Amino acid sequence: MKRYVALGSSMAAGPGILPRAKGAPFFAGRSARNYPHLVARRLGLELVDVTYSGATTANILSEPQAGAPAQIKALDGTEDLVTVTIGGNDTGYVPLLFAAGLPRFVRALPLLGARLTEQLDAAARDLALEEVAESLKSVGRTLRERAPAARVLFVDYLTLLPPAGTAAPPLSAADAATGRHVAAQLAQATAEAAADTGCGLVRAAEHSIAHHAWSADPWTTRFGLPLPWAPAPLHPNAAGMQAVADLVVAQVSGPGDPASG
Repeated sequence: MKRYVALGSSMAAGPGILPRAKGAPFFAGRSARNYPHLVARRLGLELVDVTYSGATTANILSEPQAGAPAQIKALDGTEDLVTVTIGGNDTGYVPLLFAAGLPRFVRALPLLGARLTEQLDAAARDLALEEVAESLKSVGRTLRERAPAARVLFVDYLTLLPPAGTAAPPLSAADAATGRHVAAQLAQATAEAAADTGCGLVRAAEHSIAHHAWSADPWTTRFGLPLPWAPAPLHPNAAGMQAVADLVVAQVSGPGDPASG
């Protein structure tokens, strides 16, 4: 059976989408219905899923996370397929949206308020985006080196926010605009990393524009409180994971050109 290794953060792990993946660490938030599991079932692949909620590019390449080894250690060179969804935690993308969705008086609280204000700082987010662009290229190069025979696919993030001019309560127009900017720049950095390192790209962001969290047919969830029986706020839902799995399967089943997307 061909071997498939899935790497990434919560956007690939699928926290809150039941049932949980058997044997997965609790804090990984790994679902048995995330896109790696769906892809593996569709294509008949042996899945090694090491996706982990909260992961950064450093957790892919070198840094352990909550007792779990760096995700790159799951690769042994026998892989036929590798997918990776990463970068949002490096940029503070979802924390930005969470901070923006909280009542404004919370920003005046000692310590917490300062942290929230930093998350909403557009200049800080731009600096993080510059840094993650290089980190994503390091991820691509390392995956190509560690899995030389594999089809390596970057899978970017599903679209969370509606287009400009459409309200996204409780987010203000300004905060939503900052969120859209971060999402667009992260998608661009992911595409550039894929192109520069000979990896493929699955354009989940582009294909989900009409399925943002405030749409009639959302593939992601809105701002809210985390509940143990529901997909995590501002994350993919089951329909979103199915849609991403469909995109991955279509790309794997199609031409092998790494530049295809």
